Amino acid sequence: MRQGITYQFCLHIKTIKIILATSLLITSCLTLNTDSYGRLFRLKKSCTDLWIKLNNLRENLQRRLVYRLSTAYTRVIHSKLADRDVFLHSILPGPIVTVEFSQIGILAFASLFAGFIDSVVGGGGLIQIPAIFSVLPKELPATLFGTNKIASVFGTANAAWRYSQRVAMPWGTTLPAAAAALACSYLGAMCVAWLPRDLLRPMILVMLIGAAAYTFWRKDFGALHRPQHAGRREFAYALIVGGVIGFYDGFFGPGTGSFLIFLFIRFFGFDFLHASAAAKIVNVATNLAAIAYFAPNGYYLPVLAVVMAIGNIGGSFLGTHLALRHGSGFVRKVFLIVVSALIVKFAWDTF
Repeated sequence: MRQGITYQFCLHIKTIKIILATSLLITSCLTLNTDSYGRLFRLKKSCTDLWIKLNNLRENLQRRLVYRLSTAYTRVIHSKLADRDVFLHSILPGPIVTVEFSQIGILAFASLFAGFIDSVVGGGGLIQIPAIFSVLPKELPATLFGTNKIASVFGTANAAWRYSQRVAMPWGTTLPAAAAALACSYLGAMCVAWLPRDLLRPMILVMLIGAAAYTFWRKDFGALHRPQHAGRREFAYALIVGGVIGFYDGFFGPGTGSFLIFLFIRFFGFDFLHASAAAKIVNVATNLAAIAYFAPNGYYLPVLAVVMAIGNIGGSFLGTHLALRHGSGFVRKVFLIVVSALIVKFAWDTF
């Protein structure tokens, strides 16, 4: 307010001075010989110069006033944004990231599709992780992985709950495998800094090709649910499978759900539907182990995680509905498609 009054006062003073100077000049010229064309020409030139100076003065004052107003407005906006960020940091522990609505829509759709695939045979990370890395390329990888895990655990937990309502869950196998996976997944994450991960890619590629070929050539593989173990033997096998898969998921990760389904069918005699249902329980355990590391360290984007979690839950509803309706044959087809996609990805990354 004080700056505005000062500018108006200066403007009035300078305008009055120019008017007085013009009046004096006109008066002095009128007192002389008005028949002289030279004096009239000089009078015209003087008035023109004064008019130009007056316009320049007005434009200069306008520019200064606009600059001062825009600077003050910018300071106010920055202050408001700072207050907003302080408020958001006080209620949301993760970093504050600006994301456009179109990017949120892309991530929501990718999460929906990932939740669908993950609820049937696993492998939703093939869709969700590339999507979030392409939308937010400047964010820390740990932050994006943490956001992905938080979103995924909601979709996987929803799928596990829906399967448990319709399928007789093999808890004697699933619970020991989930407990072992929970512990070994954390150990695998701790070993990331010590062991070379690139050496695993050719080995995993060969294993995926073997699993796909075995499933494709054996048409009856996973068609019938005939559990092969019980008692202590079942418990021991479940601990071994859960520990190995949990360590792999914490250390490397891609294809965990597909490997789980294959192992449950091959070593426990499950069909594809029961194997997929059991794999969801173990996947929830491995996701919780990863979140136990990412969340306390602030490696996640809370608002984006909520949006992606909603997409995962929606996709898991659709995926479990189709799996329960069409049975093991549908799950087997989706399994072969996802494993084939994993083979292509690993071959591209390796070679």
